[in-house]
Amino acid sequence: MELVYTGKTKNVFALENGNYLLKFKDDCTGKDGVFDPGENSVGLTIEGVGDVNLRMSIYFFEKINAAGIPTHYVSADLGETTMEVKPAKVFGKGLEVICRHKAVGSFFRRYGQYIEEGADLPAYVEMTFKNDALGDPLVTKDGLVTLGVMTEKQYDDIKAETQQITQIVADDLKAKGLDLDDIKFEFGYDASGDVMLIDEIASGNMRVYKDGQYIDPMTLSELFFA
Repeated sequence: MELVYTGKTKNVFALENGNYLLKFKDDCTGKDGVFDPGENSVGLTIEGVGDVNLRMSIYFFEKINAAGIPTHYVSADLGETTMEVKPAKVFGKGLEVICRHKAVGSFFRRYGQYIEEGADLPAYVEMTFKNDALGDPLVTKDGLVTLGVMTEKQYDDIKAETQQITQIVADDLKAKGLDLDDIKFEFGYDASGDVMLIDEIASGNMRVYKDGQYIDPMTLSELFFA
């Protein structure tokens, strides 16, 4: 295998069959030792988080594939904490897609003058460029199209699929007494330009509460698979 990318929470290897292998790590995004899915740098390491993130990714990718929503997921090996995925091109130099059900985190920090913390949001979708030096700047649909990062159709497809996937995740969490405030995704596209969900769907990429109390990633995974 050839290492082609070293990421914050996983490394990417090229396979001989043309697919790629994601190796999950125990690093989480955050600041000053506190987990925060909205942060753009590694803030802490939690032993075993790579394993539980992979378990949750497998669960949701299989469910999303069954729902007919395109993803890059092929298979996984829990023993090696790896996931085999289809090749996909990223948008620009990397783009994150966030879907928000509540006004919390960076959304509230930006717009607190206009909304109460914790207020309901209508599956609000926003996109940010992955750029640590610039603090992952927000970018609009017009900006993405004007810059040639994606087409209008690709944007519309990503937004619709993000809302569909978020509802799948939120419904499963709700069934376990858990409330999803926001979740972070990544999308790519295949050789035909069709979008697909890539990366992972894991506790480290979502903000979840139970009875008004924040649930950390490891506890969330334990509750989810209990």
